Amino acid sequence: MASLREATLRKLRRFSELRGKPVTAGEFWDVVAITAADEKQELSYKQQLSEKLKKKELPLGVQYHVFPDPAGTKIGGYSQRLPNASALGKIFTTLPLGEPIYQMLELKLAMYVDFPSHMRPGVLVTCADDIELYSAGDCEYITFDQPGFTALAHPSSLAVGTTHGVFVLESDSSLQHGDLEYRQCHRFLHKPTIENMHHFNAVYRQGSFGQQDMPGGDTASLPLHTEYVYTDSLFYMDHKSAKKLLDFYKSEGPLNCEIDAYGDFLQALGPGATAEYTRNTSHVTEEDSQLLDMRQKIFCLLKGTPLNVVVLNNSRFYHIGTTQEYLLHFTSDSTLKSELGLQSVAFSVSPSVPECSSKTACVIHSILGSGCCMAPGSVVEYSRLGPEVSIGENCIISSSVIAKAVVPAHSFLCSLSVKINGHVEYSTMVFGMQDNLKNSVKTLEDIKALQFFGVCFLSCLDIWNLKVTEKLFSGNKMNLSLWTARIFPVCSSLSESVTASLEMLNAIRSHSPFSLGNFKLLSIQEMLLYKDVQDMLAYREQIFLEISLNKKQTNLEKS
Repeated sequence: MASLREATLRKLRRFSELRGKPVTAGEFWDVVAITAADEKQELSYKQQLSEKLKKKELPLGVQYHVFPDPAGTKIGGYSQRLPNASALGKIFTTLPLGEPIYQMLELKLAMYVDFPSHMRPGVLVTCADDIELYSAGDCEYITFDQPGFTALAHPSSLAVGTTHGVFVLESDSSLQHGDLEYRQCHRFLHKPTIENMHHFNAVYRQGSFGQQDMPGGDTASLPLHTEYVYTDSLFYMDHKSAKKLLDFYKSEGPLNCEIDAYGDFLQALGPGATAEYTRNTSHVTEEDSQLLDMRQKIFCLLKGTPLNVVVLNNSRFYHIGTTQEYLLHFTSDSTLKSELGLQSVAFSVSPSVPECSSKTACVIHSILGSGCCMAPGSVVEYSRLGPEVSIGENCIISSSVIAKAVVPAHSFLCSLSVKINGHVEYSTMVFGMQDNLKNSVKTLEDIKALQFFGVCFLSCLDIWNLKVTEKLFSGNKMNLSLWTARIFPVCSSLSESVTASLEMLNAIRSHSPFSLGNFKLLSIQEMLLYKDVQDMLAYREQIFLEISLNKKQTNLEKS
């Protein structure tokens, strides 16, 4: 995969040259638009963007916009499967890469740095929690110059295909199978069953076109003759198609149902598209009577529009949307790590981190005391850990200040600044890596089905001396979960809040009582509602300045 790593490094270098400098017309994007779940998230995104521009972390002379979902039906999520990204947004997830440190936004812009100069006017749509790496081989560039929609396609196993979009390509006998092919899509399948992939002829066999058929991608490690499909990632629509959708929105809006840019747009495209999918609601978060009607209208609007596919045989698609994926790619011997050049210690003051054969610890934008001990497989970001802190394996510690503690293996710890009645205070969410924050029950009698750190939630409440009443949960009382449980103490300092949350966790592990009765308590849902972005960014800036100063002193000592 050397060619993939070289192509990736070239893009990173090119983007690095553009950071903090004004770009010329046509050299980069005219507009970068980020969608937010609500107005509170919009404000937080705008604050982070202005910080980035001030610190010259992004190309200048580009319009950066944030658009919140209108009130009501949501299309933007709150990333419950990776809660350290919930507070400041998935697109601002920090990566162990670069100086100044890269966040997902910069990585996306770097990976797409070649696109604008080989693209006709139009709109590119991408997700905040995936990474696409590719080598276009001798062509070097992908061109987006065809009418209608153009999507990138990556070779993937059939199992991956069941959770993605899958392309049924028009057959083309004249094809040379290289790193990059321009193909036409007959129809697009959204999260299909393996049976349907076969039924619609979306499945290919490795080696069926000779040895070079599959240079790489998600299936590079599959044995010869293994079956694979081409799955989706980002897509582009030309100006005419974008205008058509905008005019449609103006005549139909505002929308009262959830429309998915992948499932609802792409399934309407290509000559083989049928209206059948408009009645399938299995992948919809909230079913709505207006949804079927709206899907039908979109299908009629887009029917007959071509779907061009850029097949990238030498490419990889990575998803970083869950705690498990986050730890896998940052700490294990993951291919992403070598292809992107992810670091074990990125922009931090830290003793050397332990590495065993397959795993390492990962420290991002943090200050660790010289005796601080971290087990392999854990990630620490935006934190200060004292010399007497020990972190077990497979932990995520985010935005926390810990003077002295033993953090048990498989712990998730993330602190937030919250502003309540004009006062800035702090709260730290803590739970086990295996806990399901989305898992919900409908009645108080059923909360015994919930688990905290692998222990029945009812037993936990008993240990914490908390009564089971409606007041124990925030938000919708028909949707009781760890996400809405008011169990996390609010304290006047960051370190106190971490200490209190670790004590409640240790009480569960040792089965000894720790009363939460005297604390003001918040749910994760409320923490996000009351979060004080300004204070959180100020805290990060303080760490940034200390690390910068430390690096300057170290460099002086060396010279």
